[in-house]
Amino acid sequence: MMRLIVGQGSCGNAAGANKVYAAADQLIKQQGLDIRLESTGCVGMCYLEPIVEVINEAGERSTFVRVTEASVVDIINNYTGDKAALDGLSIPQEDKSILDKQTRIALRNCGNINPEDIEQYIAGGGYAAIEKCLRHMTPQQVIDELKVSSLRGRGGAGFPTWFKWDAARKSQSNVKYMVCNADEGDPGAFMDRSILEGDPHSVLEGMMIGAYAIGAKEGVIYVRAEYPLAIVRLNIAIEQARQKGFLGKDIFGGTGFDFDIRIKAGAGAFVCGEETALIASLEGERGMPRLKPPFPAQKGYWQQPTNINNVETFANIPWILDKGGDQYAAIGTEKSKGTKVFALTGKIKKGGLVEVPMGISLREIIFGIGNGIVGDKQFKAVQMGGPSGGCIPAQLLDTPVDYESITKTGAIMGSGGMVVMDETTCMVDMARYFLDFTQKESCGKCIHCRLGTKRMLEILTRICEGKGKDGDIALLEDLANKIKEGSLCGLGMTAPNPVLSTLRYFRDEYEQHIHHKKCPSKQCKSLLRYEILKDACTGCTLCARKCPVGAIAGERKAVHTIDQEKCIKCGKCFDVCNFSAVTVD
Repeated sequence: MMRLIVGQGSCGNAAGANKVYAAADQLIKQQGLDIRLESTGCVGMCYLEPIVEVINEAGERSTFVRVTEASVVDIINNYTGDKAALDGLSIPQEDKSILDKQTRIALRNCGNINPEDIEQYIAGGGYAAIEKCLRHMTPQQVIDELKVSSLRGRGGAGFPTWFKWDAARKSQSNVKYMVCNADEGDPGAFMDRSILEGDPHSVLEGMMIGAYAIGAKEGVIYVRAEYPLAIVRLNIAIEQARQKGFLGKDIFGGTGFDFDIRIKAGAGAFVCGEETALIASLEGERGMPRLKPPFPAQKGYWQQPTNINNVETFANIPWILDKGGDQYAAIGTEKSKGTKVFALTGKIKKGGLVEVPMGISLREIIFGIGNGIVGDKQFKAVQMGGPSGGCIPAQLLDTPVDYESITKTGAIMGSGGMVVMDETTCMVDMARYFLDFTQKESCGKCIHCRLGTKRMLEILTRICEGKGKDGDIALLEDLANKIKEGSLCGLGMTAPNPVLSTLRYFRDEYEQHIHHKKCPSKQCKSLLRYEILKDACTGCTLCARKCPVGAIAGERKAVHTIDQEKCIKCGKCFDVCNFSAVTVD
């Protein structure tokens, strides 16, 4: 039987995959075709969505991209006949090679299995790792294997996973909790959501292994309510696992290990990326950080030993326990082992999810996998680590992607956001944009974070509006350092990073804004000045007719002028001029 598989992650559905699936379903039923219609998650190539894969009776695969309701009908009608008619829909060879350049472990099943069918996960070796642990390994042996792998937490600071598990295991209590933080706060990163939507069972299995290792009987997945598809598929996966006997009492039969998982839908707060703030939210309180020590491994959820890892970390665990920690440690660099998933976005030609071995260079990711900058413009910087990450400039493009190297640049690995910027990006405004986010997300507990970020945002806004003054740069640096020193949690400690990193590498742009009232990238509206060149203006009147405030005057076939007092700097005149007579500076 031929199989037709539609990619239905959030990105695919946003591009119209739901409609493609419905059109295929209708045609198959109407014509009584011997085709099995299936759904899968995001394979990572979001720029090609909707993506449809066809597998014929012989097991041959064909991938079609940017599929519409009409073209999926063509695929079904022509696949076994005139395949030449489908050439325009087939995935280009250069896009096929993008997956070949990756090392997919956390994303190994995404886009390859139906996330709502546990049998497909099992057929690929799913749940074999937890059964191996329960029947053939002690909890300490599980932790030791994880130590061999050198897996570090993929949610932020990169703390050794085995160490956290070991600390929770050694804590004396009959009640312990295993928590998955699926509330990724990075607006530029979407890998956690994609894994939950495309391979929820790998996360469940990773949590089960962790629970066995530390002695927990209850697991909680803290996921933001704005991820409805992820929650739906998690609920389906949890129920399927219970029916199979993989969750609940005496899982797998005869092991004596009891463990179950429930979902907690959170409101979505960046600060809840910090463990103690997440725990407070789980307990029904406002998400605010608590003093440490005690650490969650000693006193966490309901004051009981608790281990917290993020989605990507858990997705790696089954592979490591199945293949062996040494296999994982063979990938990457000396101190940063394994792979890392990145959400490649911004001014990039081929954005989406990529999973690469640690140690690969930024250049290889952005130009080798992402195929470079949109419009072949000049690469300027890449922002890594989410809103509280840092901007890495073009001269550091050959920086290896590992925890130590990225930290040296002033950025952080974070949860894996990678926002690419081109020559048109104003770095002062970019710093202002990210600081605006972290300032709004501050829980307000620490004065330095609550008020310091607000004062920094006011200064940055003033600079972008052309009202910067002498001493602003020194004041920004002073405030940034005070906020880092005086904040309780990671949000406050890292919130100034976008400002500090742009000051480090793009100080000249700040100086241009403050001292010369110019935005080199021509993005800060208040600093722009539109003028009409006398020698180029033909007097066509188009700019005057399109100006929304009547700031342009001039007779037909005569040179026009712009009243700078009236001009709102909307750029309409620049956009419509057919003779390049309008300049902006």
